[in-house]
Amino acid sequence: MHLNILTPERKIFNGNIVGVVLPGVEGYFELLDNHAPIVAALGKGQLKIIKDKNNQEVYEIEGGFVEMNNNKTIVLIEGAETLK
Repeated sequence: MHLNILTPERKIFNGNIVGVVLPGVEGYFELLDNHAPIVAALGKGQLKIIKDKNNQEVYEIEGGFVEMNNNKTIVLIEGAETLK
């Protein structure tokens, strides 16, 4: 699936991934290839991008929104701090 992560200032990530773990307002959830369409609010927590079995990136985010449709995921957040 394809992932774009955007803040008002810059693009954080743009590329193909295996999955992404997100901090929803009611708990963490994971989006994988061929997930049903979804729009959800995000809370404060860690966003984990799973690029492949041995490669991932982790960001601390304050909140935002995610939309996934047709294996394209867009995450809109206020800001992000790289953890890994």
